[in-house]
Amino acid sequence: MFRKFIIIILLVLLGTASALVYQFDQALKTPLAIEKNSFLKIKAGSSISSFAKQLERIQWIPTRFWLRNYGRLFPQKANIKAGTYLIAKNSTLAQLLTQLVEGKEHQFSVTFIEGTRFKDALSILVEHPYIKQTIQDMDISKIATTLGVKGENPEGWLFPDTYAFTADTQDITLLKRAYINMQRKLNKAWQNRADNLPYKTPYQALIMASIIEKETSYIAEQPLISSVFVNRLRKNMRLQTDPTIIYGLGDRYQGDITRAHKREKTAYNTYRINGLPPTPIALSGLSALKATLHPSTSEYFYFVSNANGRHVFSKTLSEHNSAVRDYLKKQREKREK
Repeated sequence: MFRKFIIIILLVLLGTASALVYQFDQALKTPLAIEKNSFLKIKAGSSISSFAKQLERIQWIPTRFWLRNYGRLFPQKANIKAGTYLIAKNSTLAQLLTQLVEGKEHQFSVTFIEGTRFKDALSILVEHPYIKQTIQDMDISKIATTLGVKGENPEGWLFPDTYAFTADTQDITLLKRAYINMQRKLNKAWQNRADNLPYKTPYQALIMASIIEKETSYIAEQPLISSVFVNRLRKNMRLQTDPTIIYGLGDRYQGDITRAHKREKTAYNTYRINGLPPTPIALSGLSALKATLHPSTSEYFYFVSNANGRHVFSKTLSEHNSAVRDYLKKQREKREK
């Protein structure tokens, strides 16, 4: 009789255990109550119990009972890691747990674009909600010092690219990554440069690359534009490039370069100064760096837009003036249409 009683008790316990296992399995397989992909932030030091309470509070699960006790029964499967996670719609609790235990945080990203300025990169960082702001009270020279840039103006020292990061990464960390990336790209390009270039340092090449970057978005033209500037420098001719005027004007530039602007002597007005401006004027992409250090061979000394995103190149001033007249004529015809 006693033996039968023990068997019955064991069967009841086995049945209860099986039911519990089934309930745990069902709870883990049930999709979370979210209607779209959603971010979930887990604070440092969060336990599986506090995590379960968090999910219940935001109504992703109906009750924290199963998750809390699952963590107690299987602690090695509930060692969640702090971070910000992107949880996909229709994810189950089991998939969520796996994501958090493996620490697969969401990778945010920022993109610094060729031809933009250092201040544009700062604006991108400030506007991103998942970047920790640490330099908003610093002036540009202080930021340059923090990055390790020589000189007070860090313009041109960020390599334009897309940078991935996890939530709460500091703004200065991303700037340093872009700065180190540019140093590497520039040094490699400098080491492989063509012979007899009119640049004494990698920094001078970086300045020229930024000018080429601003002169054209058509990559195939960049080596030819580079050759024009090389030819002018070798002849001690002024560069006379409009983007440097624009940079020197700063916020005073309103969309048009006037004769007064060309006559104004700023440190960046290459119509008035000899050689290169003191710093880069924009972020240079890899193609501009390569074009600077591997210019085409040409006899061109001038170029002007053809009003269609390309340029007309000329060997003589008379040819150039003719090309300029054609450009102005096309511009008038566009306005009259």
